[in-house]
Amino acid sequence: MTTSELTIREPDDWHLHLRDGALLHAVLPHTTADFARAIVMPNLVPPVVTCSDAQRYLETIVKNIPAGDRFEPLMTLYMTETTDPAEVETGAKSGLIKGVKLYPAGATTNSDSGVRDVEKIYPVLERMSEIGLPLLVHGEVVDAGVDIFDREAVFIDRVLEPLRVRFPELRVVLEHLTTEQAVEYVKSSPGAIGATITTHHLIINRNAILAGGIRPHYYCLPVAKRERHRRALVAAATSGDARFFLGTDSAPHLDSAKIAACGCAGCYTAINALSCVAQVFENEDALEHLEAFVSLSGPAFYGLPANDTRIRLVRSETPVEYPASVPVEGAEVTVFDPGFPLYWTRAD
Repeated sequence: MTTSELTIREPDDWHLHLRDGALLHAVLPHTTADFARAIVMPNLVPPVVTCSDAQRYLETIVKNIPAGDRFEPLMTLYMTETTDPAEVETGAKSGLIKGVKLYPAGATTNSDSGVRDVEKIYPVLERMSEIGLPLLVHGEVVDAGVDIFDREAVFIDRVLEPLRVRFPELRVVLEHLTTEQAVEYVKSSPGAIGATITTHHLIINRNAILAGGIRPHYYCLPVAKRERHRRALVAAATSGDARFFLGTDSAPHLDSAKIAACGCAGCYTAINALSCVAQVFENEDALEHLEAFVSLSGPAFYGLPANDTRIRLVRSETPVEYPASVPVEGAEVTVFDPGFPLYWTRAD
């Protein structure tokens, strides 16, 4: 018999882009409607590189939380080659900073200020190891000689594994996994390593972007891979393994920035992420592990308590309808289309 209702701890999103200005105001309510907390990415223009930057951004986010919604933004710093270890420690000990994000320079949206020479950030990584602050890793090399579909696997071999050997106590989140190699690396690695898996990478493979015409709203970074890789992600997410947890990587861009000669990478999933993930778990006959993936494993890795509130998810008899786009001051942000019906929604 099909399950029609679930009660779970309130979920969190461990990788989220909120942007700023009108875009922030438009998209934030979709996250606060379904998630209690979110790790907020720092790749604004200019990036969030100091505690003062993070405090200002936090205050901006809080001002835009809809009345009546309970939501806690979890702030991060953007790693540069001049990041000050003392600044990072101050932010962590104050409770403001929950992680530091490592973008290889040029790897994705607004990453030009990222790291080119990993050795230059060793002092920061050593301090983070000492205080237990997680390093959040965009795991791709940007070497022009490496095929874009291989950049995650090459990053693990060239950068991540040597870094973790040098700093064995460093807590690492390998973000937005896209390959079976990354899944196996996390599963087989000793030490404090966790991984986020996005809504869209559980659903699409590279055919969604390229087969039958270019579909820019499915283009993201890391780019979606072959079907066997998607299946590995689904298996990891639905397994109940505490090293894997939800980070939607919901990344809003105006349609004018997506449908362009050089379109931006990112899928906007915040509005239907919880419905999409619940549907994937139902399709895999794995709803008993949904709470672990969306509500329990993430806070456990970050050393935070699970949310004390519980929510009801209800399965309707007819598909749930979501808008095709979100208006932003006369422009639009296209909402991710999973390509199959969604039946699950939060009931309260």
